[in-house]
Amino acid sequence: MITIELVGGWCGLYRDTAIWKYFQRHWSHFFPVMPHRSQFVRQAANLWRIKRLIHQNLVKRLGADRRTVHIIDGFPIETCVTTRVYRSTCFKGEAQFGYCAAEKTHFYGFQGHLLVDKRGIPVRLQLTPANVDERDAAYELLEGISGVLIGDKGYIRPVLKQDCEEQGIELVTPSRRNMKDNRPKALVHRLMRIRCRIETWIGQLSDYFSIERCTCRDICHLTSPMARKMLALTVGVYFNLQAGKEPMQFEGLIAA
Repeated sequence: MITIELVGGWCGLYRDTAIWKYFQRHWSHFFPVMPHRSQFVRQAANLWRIKRLIHQNLVKRLGADRRTVHIIDGFPIETCVTTRVYRSTCFKGEAQFGYCAAEKTHFYGFQGHLLVDKRGIPVRLQLTPANVDERDAAYELLEGISGVLIGDKGYIRPVLKQDCEEQGIELVTPSRRNMKDNRPKALVHRLMRIRCRIETWIGQLSDYFSIERCTCRDICHLTSPMARKMLALTVGVYFNLQAGKEPMQFEGLIAA
């Protein structure tokens, strides 16, 4: 089941039903006991915890949680266009209105909070309603890491910085215009260039796995696709490193 899901994800199929149809049509000789479509979708949803455990195992095997530099950022997951929110019953009481500073737009849904190491390997992903402050969500991602943590201006908060220091983490962010910054400009510029990499990696998650798209109707069925997408990306990184390639160089990773 998990093999089918991961390969289907790398083939650009983000719906469980689409993955099932693709393998039923082209690769059924490899999987002669393929379950019925409804059973496949149900089993895929029930395996979310196993996918998360495999991902955590790969993170430890790759040493991504022990690196000295990590990057944190958020991205929107829109569940419904804003004009249809009050007529929609999907995620009622779970999704909320939020604002995406990068795209300068309001949206309705959830926000993904991603922690990666300097190589781009995803360490953790946290989902919250879109109106949850990313600084509050950060606490769930920082357990067990140390060193430098690079974030954007949205993570500026003295209390968060102090809590990070108590955990052995140096939180580094750009300064706002009304803030005095005594750091060398060359150092700040270098750190911010590193921070910008996470935007590229989130873009890859979006391009390959449509991580910002949501076709589910409840939070239970949203958890499994997110676990699959994180695991698929990490497996791709693992294969690249085993082949001596750059971690995020995915061209040619999947071939028919």
